[in-house]
Amino acid sequence: MTDDRPVFRFAPSPNGALHLGHAYSAILNFEMARESGGRFLLRVEDIDTERCSPALERAMLDDLAWLGLSWEERVRRQSEHFADYEKALDALEAEGLVYRAYLSRSEIRRLVEAHETAGTPWPRDPDGAPLYPGSREECGDDDAPYLLRLDMERALAWRGEAPEWIEEGSGPDGQSGPVSADPAAWGDVVLARRDTPTSYNLSVVLDDALQGVTHVVRGRDLFHATSVHVLLQDLLGLPRPRYFHHDLVLAEDGRKLSKSNRDTSLQSLRAAGATPEDIRRMIGL
Repeated sequence: MTDDRPVFRFAPSPNGALHLGHAYSAILNFEMARESGGRFLLRVEDIDTERCSPALERAMLDDLAWLGLSWEERVRRQSEHFADYEKALDALEAEGLVYRAYLSRSEIRRLVEAHETAGTPWPRDPDGAPLYPGSREECGDDDAPYLLRLDMERALAWRGEAPEWIEEGSGPDGQSGPVSADPAAWGDVVLARRDTPTSYNLSVVLDDALQGVTHVVRGRDLFHATSVHVLLQDLLGLPRPRYFHHDLVLAEDGRKLSKSNRDTSLQSLRAAGATPEDIRRMIGL
């Protein structure tokens, strides 16, 4: 028999303490899986081996269990599956869709500043970062550090038409239903580094496919990044999950929460005597 139950997942990175925003997303995924008779998976996104640690992962799992969440075993840890990402990257390279980019952050900054000093704004991605000013024609020493970037122009030509996804939540401007993707807005996105055979954009789409995730429920701050994800799904022949982008839990000053905000971390709130029920009330669930 095939298991056609909906599959939801929560995929945090163990590079700091979980905060109220993580609690909101985790509980929402857990509740939606339970209400639909579906499955709830936990994935540890630890490709950043310098910042992530087993101790932070243990603390993270303890927080989630304290909230009353349970998940299927075995937990997928990205650091244990670099071979999967290398295989996907090889497939894209075989189609000529990936190139080595040698410009450093400081070189990118100087090029962009020089351009804008001349009076012309440099194009930026939805997160405000400047689009990569280099190209696949640049050269570098084989021993020099480099990033592997997607050649967006070639990728879109290969795709032939703009991809789309089904939005069951809402975007920053209320977008819902069928949404036309705009991956070109991100330029030549990073897919891997010389010493790490993947990036968030590549690993998240591959992991979702390999784990059979059918519903991606995550914060609205990742709405625009979905354009890159659905393009990569098409390039790699992966299934398209349904997407639900939800509200963000914001700090009192309106900023997005971060793991450096100790006052909103679950560990700090627990130490101050908060209960799981208190957390649910604080995040509106």
